[in-house]
Amino acid sequence: MSNDTTDSADGFRCGLVAIVGRPNVGKSTLSNRLVGQKISIVSRKAQTTRHRIHAVLTEANAQFVFVDTPGFQRQHGSALNRVMNRTVTQALADVDLVFLLVEAGRLGDGDRAVISLLPPGATVVLVINKADRLKDKARLLPFIAEVRDCYPFAEIVPISAEKGDNVDRLLVVARSYLPVGEPMFDEDAITDRSERFMASEFLREKLFRLLGDELPYGMAVEIEQYELEGTMRRIHAAVIVDKPGHKGIVIGKNGEKLKRIATEARQELERLLDAKVFLEVWVKVRSGWSDDERALKSLGYE
Repeated sequence: MSNDTTDSADGFRCGLVAIVGRPNVGKSTLSNRLVGQKISIVSRKAQTTRHRIHAVLTEANAQFVFVDTPGFQRQHGSALNRVMNRTVTQALADVDLVFLLVEAGRLGDGDRAVISLLPPGATVVLVINKADRLKDKARLLPFIAEVRDCYPFAEIVPISAEKGDNVDRLLVVARSYLPVGEPMFDEDAITDRSERFMASEFLREKLFRLLGDELPYGMAVEIEQYELEGTMRRIHAAVIVDKPGHKGIVIGKNGEKLKRIATEARQELERLLDAKVFLEVWVKVRSGWSDDERALKSLGYE
């Protein structure tokens, strides 16, 4: 049961809501859906989200600060994965409410690993995503009972993050668990991340999407220069790969692959920023960067 009504008479509410779950369960899709704008990048590949990203939604009686986290990694023991997993556990310790995302009809070892991280006594809402894809709707109640045995969830809300089904209900539930308090961000804020960070993320998303199965695991984006010239953003970015052979994969024949990646990233940035963007992208080889703590720090990993 919720601990309050949604009546605005009980004061303005504001709080941090962590969105956690195994890789590819729809955390970033939900974060974007909740705020009504693309903040977190999305792809079908694991490791799409590598950083903790705050997405902000301000309503008349509440401000929600959603913390989109990386999927908890159970494979690969690299420094990058250790950093990502640390980001998840830190987020869980710092928030007022947790959304635990699971996929309808599917509870695996990856989901159980995330559940095991939930702090004792945390207020957790079980969010069952992709409920619309469950062909046999009679399976939903037994599935809910199975997951409920894993943790004393405060609420259970089936949704479709992709279609937006029941997301309004999720916000109503979430508000009742937020503490009464002043907003953390301006009313028109949508994220705490800088334009520079968003540029690196949108470019990385296009690498994920356009390289497909060719995508090298050891790949990152570094913004080397970000300048504001009037209303124009002039951005110089490097794609960091782990091996010399990966460089050709990213560039493609006659440079066509990299050109398309840069063009699509530039177009999406222009929509986000509502401004003209000049984006120049090249590829650098930095062997072993994903297992080098110093390199990770230089690339902005916490």
